Amino acid sequence: MDIQHLSSAALRKRRHKLARGLPPIEQVLRGSLIETYKRCGRPNCHCMNGPGHGPKRYLSIPQPGGRPRRDYVPNNAYPHAAQLIANFRKLRDALDEIGAINAELLRRREEIG
Repeated sequence: MDIQHLSSAALRKRRHKLARGLPPIEQVLRGSLIETYKRCGRPNCHCMNGPGHGPKRYLSIPQPGGRPRRDYVPNNAYPHAAQLIANFRKLRDALDEIGAINAELLRRREEIG
């Protein structure tokens, strides 16, 4: 969306719509889900000729100045974890757009509030 071509009223309306659509802040999780399959090593197991046992899912959470932390996510918790991560991305994208709108309003020397 090229916000420079929108009127100030349209920018404020878009910002308000974005703010109303934010997910609850308690329902966000920064990270990503990793899906793996593992082979058990038993010579007669079906996993030797297929993708392996799984899927096994892990949550990877970035750590400041270090390696990401990985935690196992049980299959029954996977949908909820995926939704929390989707909420984080939606929140981040909305904040980026709201910030761009506010910067454009400031550039125009208009009131932010």
